Amino acid sequence: MTDFAYMGDELDLFAGATTWKSYVRFHLRSHLSGDILEVGAGIGAATATFNDGTQRRWVCLEPDRALAGRIKSSLPPELTNCQVIVGTLSDLGPKEQFDGILYMDVLEHIEADAAELTRAAAHLKPNGTLAILAPALPWLFTRFDAAIGHYRRYTKNSLRSIRPQGLREIECIYLDSVGFLASLGNKLLLRSPIPSKAQIRFWDHCMVPISRFADRALGYPIGRSILVIWQKGT
Repeated sequence: MTDFAYMGDELDLFAGATTWKSYVRFHLRSHLSGDILEVGAGIGAATATFNDGTQRRWVCLEPDRALAGRIKSSLPPELTNCQVIVGTLSDLGPKEQFDGILYMDVLEHIEADAAELTRAAAHLKPNGTLAILAPALPWLFTRFDAAIGHYRRYTKNSLRSIRPQGLREIECIYLDSVGFLASLGNKLLLRSPIPSKAQIRFWDHCMVPISRFADRALGYPIGRSILVIWQKGT
């Protein structure tokens, strides 16, 4: 593969958002067993939350060599099931098959998203799951999205339109309704180009816990992010 350099600088900014990552893990927990592939693993911040050591193998696939080099150092030393591969799906052999494939705030960075998911589905074992977390609602697109290389934000319909053949929907929900209100307020009023560390802490420590309650109580009707889980047939 050719050298790839990630253009965004938000990975370190959001690395400490542990409450949010735990919330996402709550929804993914039943799909995090066996052999897992995390596409676009970044600096390993999500890996540290989602990988609890019980998985048989956890492959971190990251095209940016500098970011990939940081993954191992960000993980607990006892987490020995983790393998880091510098590259993309094209660098995996066809026999590499997984029980779960994760795209955690990654798909929006990929221009040809439908083709990417078709390639990913080819690496799923029978009954394996493909889980995608992405920023939601195109009308929330801001300068911050553009600055960190987002091509788009998603709705349920736009994600469903690129579902690979042979996969069925297990779940498709919006998450973080309180964060949605904050994002809407920023877009309409504050128009801040990038959140500060203090704002991230406030969102993670104060807003996300409220969202966990409100999202479920309201039936996950709207949110700052969208989560979809698809399963491959037997």
